[in-house]
Parts: sequence; structure tokens; C-alpha cells
Amino acid sequence: MVIDSAKDITGALAGKVALVAGATRGAGRQIAVQLGAAGATVYATGRSTREQRSEMDRPETIEETAELVTAAGGVGIAVPVDHLVPEQVRALVERIDAEQGRLDVLVNDIWGADPLITWHKPVWEQPLEAGFRTLRLAIDTHIITSHYALPLLIRNPGGLVVEMGDGTTEYNATNYRLSVFYDLAKTSVNRLAYSQAQELREHGATAVALTPGWIRSELMLDLFGVTEENWRDATVNEPHFVISESPAFVGRAVAALAADPDKARWSGQSLSSAQLAKVYGFTDLDGSQPDAWRYIVEVQDPGKPADATGYR
Repeated sequence: MVIDSAKDITGALAGKVALVAGATRGAGRQIAVQLGAAGATVYATGRSTREQRSEMDRPETIEETAELVTAAGGVGIAVPVDHLVPEQVRALVERIDAEQGRLDVLVNDIWGADPLITWHKPVWEQPLEAGFRTLRLAIDTHIITSHYALPLLIRNPGGLVVEMGDGTTEYNATNYRLSVFYDLAKTSVNRLAYSQAQELREHGATAVALTPGWIRSELMLDLFGVTEENWRDATVNEPHFVISESPAFVGRAVAALAADPDKARWSGQSLSSAQLAKVYGFTDLDGSQPDAWRYIVEVQDPGKPADATGYR
């Protein structure tokens, strides 16, 4: 199965239902959009709505995400949910069951802890309250969502669970992620995918961990003072940003996985957007296939000059 661009799987997910938990912005938003572009009905959840913002205090909303899903060719449905509140998650899944009678794709992309992270400080200098909330947002939310959603997902064979994280299992196992709480959060999410894969296999469902590379989220673009159109200007101050990728790249990765009838071959594995691009043939918005994690290991971490030649 080779996908040259998102348009090549238009309609491939028609009749399929997806829940993208944490779809307000960044990877979650574009995962929802790309699933919609393939024809799926997508429930987009999060805490930031047009009426109120989450602690992220960003302008993006789940309503905007749902509208983008519909504009892409799917059906977008925005549902405000705090995934730390079991009753809200249970009500969400009951609504999906009542309205659709099925769930084919679950993407656990809940995060929202960026303002809570303290970088480059040892654990004894870390604020405990913020650290523990980071773990709750990054791990508890995923477990709560899977607890309620998986009984619906396994009702039909072929379901897919995607645990979104930062860093492959291989990379995270040998590299400290600059904060004990961040490190633990991202390591745990990958293991959660592996654990769920063992439990889902007998039900004909697949679970994987998936990481983008250096993603050009709305927050990242704002931090560098650039837009998606002129993002390369940021390389003046951060040369290694040359390997960055748009959120659509990992979104296309999820859509390709969901459309693959042989997706079970990936079950339990830790994957990257670049790895799947090589297998399925999709590209980023600019037609490239940025291989961020290979670049990080071979160029950035060893301290070599920024040069994405051969990595895009």
C-alpha cells in the first residue's frame, strides 16, 4: 500500500468512526483533519472551546478542529471533554455508541502540560505539584480514555489505538528527556501502547505508539515568531529546526495506518512519522519526508552543524 499524498486515500475511511482525544491543536488537530480527509467521522475532544480556554491558554479550539475535519471531507464533531474526569469520558463514549454504534480508531493524544514542565532541573528542584499534574495529564488521561473507549472499539475487528508521544522507545530508552517528569511521561506512553497491544490482539485490534519529529505546532511556530509559510526563517536562530515537520505529516501517518488492512503487523511497536512515510509513501505538505529522529541521533545530538541533506 503506497500513499503519495493525503488525497490518495480519499474515501478509504468512509463509514469509519474515530475519536481523537486531545484534538485542539498540534498533532491532534491534524490527525483529526487527515482522518477526515480519508472520509472518517471524527470526534474531536479537548478542553479549549470558544467559550473557555484550558490552562494552555491558547486560542485554538476544538470547534475549529471539527470544522477543519468537515472541510477536509469528513464529518467533524467537537465534544468538550476533560479526560481526567471519568464521568465525562464515559459520557463521551456513550454518545459515540448512541450516534454511531461503533468506534474504529482511538487516538490518545491528550497532553496539555507544556506550561508545567521545568527543564534542566534535578528532581529535588522540581515543583512536585506541577510534576504530578504533568503525569496525570500525560498518562492518567490516556488510561481513563482507553478504559471507557476500548469496549466499543473491540466490538468490530480491525480497530486501531494510537498512543501519541515524543520519541521512539529506542530513543527514549537511552536518552534523558531533560526533566524527570517529562521523561517518565513520554516513556510511559510508549509502554502503554505495548501493553494495550497485548490485551487487544485476541480481539483483532492493534495498538501502536507513534511520535512525530520536531513538530511545527502552533505553539512552536509562535515561539520562533514564524508561520507555516515562512518557518525556515526560524533556522537563523535555531539551525536544527531545518529538520522540522508540519503536524500534517504525523496526521497522514495515522490516516495511512488506519486505512491499512494489514495494520496488525505494527501491533505493540513504537513508530515514527518518518518510518511510516517510507513504508506508505506519503509526504509532508512540502513533498518531503523529514526523518527527524535519525537526524537527531546522527547530526543534532553529536553536535554536528545543521544540515538536513539526506534527511528530508
